[in-house]
Amino acid sequence: MKNCLATFSRGLAAGVIGVAALTGVALSAGAADYPSKPVEFIVPWPPGDAEDILARMIAGQLQTDTGTPAAVINKPGGGGGPFPGAAEVKNADPDGYTVGSFVIGVPVMGDLQGIEGITLETFEPIGIFLTYPFVFAAAGDAPFGSIDELATHAQENDVVLGHFGYGLTPTQIAFALAERKGFEYAGDSAFDALDCNTLASGDADLITTTVPQILPCVNDLKIIGTVTESRMPMLPDAATIGEQMPDLKLALWNGLFVPKGTPQEARDVIAAAAQKALQSDAAKEYGEQTGTLIYWQDADESMERIKRDHATTKAILETLGEL
Repeated sequence: MKNCLATFSRGLAAGVIGVAALTGVALSAGAADYPSKPVEFIVPWPPGDAEDILARMIAGQLQTDTGTPAAVINKPGGGGGPFPGAAEVKNADPDGYTVGSFVIGVPVMGDLQGIEGITLETFEPIGIFLTYPFVFAAAGDAPFGSIDELATHAQENDVVLGHFGYGLTPTQIAFALAERKGFEYAGDSAFDALDCNTLASGDADLITTTVPQILPCVNDLKIIGTVTESRMPMLPDAATIGEQMPDLKLALWNGLFVPKGTPQEARDVIAAAAQKALQSDAAKEYGEQTGTLIYWQDADESMERIKRDHATTKAILETLGEL
């Protein structure tokens, strides 16, 4: 968490510098007019989750800072996941008036899965700002409490996995660690909800879920690992998957992206508003209540992270025989 806070602080300082630069005499007349019309933040998911709530905070801050309307537009893609919404951002004019709020799957999986028109170079990151609080959880009386113990137990006993879908990063990690540890799940199922009842009823022995889904019973469960880049403040004793298996160090994150070629001045204004919103009391309270890791990685840090995650995800897919 200290690393996240340090990154956040560096990003905030960079934002202050960016705001100062926007008031300088060297700024072009066109950039000084940004934004001169409403800005849309495209969220390719239904309302209500972390990427939507925080994007609304950022849009509100941008509107407050500039006096220009800014709004979140939800465009869920159904079976197409986030890619229909991402295509809308890709096809928009690169002028800073269409901003995508994308999960790791858009730039990383889009490229690896050969989604038409989506590569690592399609979008330019403004910044990555949240990690979803995903965990691997088991019942409190489960005979395993770590990945190694899970692997040992699963060699001679049935372990059923519950997940949110095969294409999701935590699910891929769950199957990759089984492959690398030399065991197989006795069965697996995709669920719409993975909560306390899922484990209590015996529908699954291990679930990949988010903290809000298991919040009522989280202290009574065994957290086998967190799918985060650092330990979660509300679960400080739970090791990350990456701590236990460094080659599976990966997290499900979300960031702001714009079409390639968007003016730097526009990106600076959006980044400054984002950093201010993410430092707000409302954002901090949301993170504390849900376990969501909220921070700021600037464009350069984000691009480096995307490249690392691309390499890790490619290795995972190769392990699973999907590439």
